[in-house]
Amino acid sequence: MHASHDSAELYDDVDRARIVAEPPKRVDAPERTAFERDRARLVHAAAFRRLAAKTQVHGPQSDDFVRNRLTHSLEVAQVARDLSRALRSLPDIAETAALAHDLGHPPFGHNGERALADVSAACGGFEGNAQTLRLLTRLEAKTFDDRDRSVGLNLTRATLDACTKYPWPPAVARAPPGRHAAGPVQVGVKFGVYDDDRRVFDWLREPSPGAHRCVEAQIMDLADDVAYSVHDVEDGVVGARIELTRLDRQAVWSTVRSWYLPESGDDLLDATLDELARQGSWPRTPYDASRRGSAALKNLTSDLIGRFCGAVQAATFAASSGPFVRYRADLVIPEQTRVEMAVLKGIAAHYVMQAVDRVSLLERQRELVTDLVTHLVERPDLLEGPFADDHAAALDDAARLRVVVDQVASLTDASALAWHARLVGGPRRSPA
Repeated sequence: MHASHDSAELYDDVDRARIVAEPPKRVDAPERTAFERDRARLVHAAAFRRLAAKTQVHGPQSDDFVRNRLTHSLEVAQVARDLSRALRSLPDIAETAALAHDLGHPPFGHNGERALADVSAACGGFEGNAQTLRLLTRLEAKTFDDRDRSVGLNLTRATLDACTKYPWPPAVARAPPGRHAAGPVQVGVKFGVYDDDRRVFDWLREPSPGAHRCVEAQIMDLADDVAYSVHDVEDGVVGARIELTRLDRQAVWSTVRSWYLPESGDDLLDATLDELARQGSWPRTPYDASRRGSAALKNLTSDLIGRFCGAVQAATFAASSGPFVRYRADLVIPEQTRVEMAVLKGIAAHYVMQAVDRVSLLERQRELVTDLVTHLVERPDLLEGPFADDHAAALDDAARLRVVVDQVASLTDASALAWHARLVGGPRRSPA
C-alpha cells in the first residue's frame, strides 16, 4: 500500500518561482495554479503551433494520417499525464514537459538537427533539447526582466526542470549510441543547454542535483519512448509498409541490434515478440484498411501503451512509496519493457526508416538546411525581425552564427523549402 499524497502541496515556493516574479492576476481572472498557467502559456506559444508543420517520421504533407510533431507531442502529453496521475504525481507538470519536449526540433526533425549540428560547431553546436530550453527561456518572448532581456515564457522552475531531458552542458556530455527513433544516426553529443544559456539553466537547477533528472522529466522521456515505439508501427501498418502477421524476424533482429540493443540474441528477441503477440489484440490476419481493421489497430495501440505504462507503474511502486515529485523518487523501467519497446522500434526501423526512398530524402534535406545557414551567414539582412535584432546585438561571429541557427531552426518543413527556393534558388528535387 502506498501513501496518498496531495502532490500539488508537495511543491514549494522554490518550485513555483519564475525567473521574473509576477504579481497576482486580476481577481476576475480564472483561478489557476502556477503549473496550469505554465501549460496554457505553452499551448498558446507560436513555437508549439509550428510543430504541426514539422517532420515526425514522414513529412507533414506526405499523408493525411501520419503523425507530425504536433500530433506526436499531444499523444506524448496524454501518456505522460496518465502515467503521472497513476503515480500520484502532478499531471500538469509532466504534461507541459511532454507538450514542450520537441519545441526545439528544426525543420525535418532529427535529420535537420544533424545538419545544424554539423554547421554550428563554431558557436557550440546544435541540440534539439538545448534549443527547447532556449525557446522557453528566451526566443518565445512573453516577459522581460529589469535589464530588458527576454526571459521567454517565464515558466516556473519545476516546469522548466521537467522540460530538461539532458540536464548538463556539452562539455560533460557523452556521445549516445545507436540512432534516433526516427532514423538518423545519433551524432555528436546529447546535452540540454548551450553555454550562452547557462545563467537560466543554473537558476532552474537550484538546488543543484548534479546530472540527475527530476521524476517529471523521467515521465516525459518515457512517454516519448512509448509513443515512438507504438505509433511508428501503427503509421507503418496503415501506410502498408509493415504487416505484423508476416515479419522477417532475422532482418528485423539485425536492425534491432544495429540500432538499439547490440547485445541482444535471437532467442531473447523471439521470446519478446512471441510474448507481445500473445496479447488478444495482436493481429491474426493482415491489415485490410476496413473500419473493423482500423478499430483493431487502435485497440492494439491502446493495449501496448497500457502494457508499458502499467509495467513501469508497478515497478516504480515496488521500488518506492514516493512521493513522485522532483527528486524524491525515480521512475523504474523493467528490462522486459525496454526490450519490448526496442522490438517495436526495430520493426518500424526496418520497414520504414531504412527504406531506400527515405534514405535519399534525408540526404537532400540535410543539404537544404546547410544551404540556408551558409546563405544567411553571408546575408544577415534577410533574417526575420527578432533575429535581425539579435544579430545586430551579437558581439562576435560565434554569437552571430547562433542567431542564424536560431532562425533556421524556427522554420517549418514548408517554410524551409520556401526560404531555400527564394534565397538559394531551390533544391534540385524537393525534399518533402
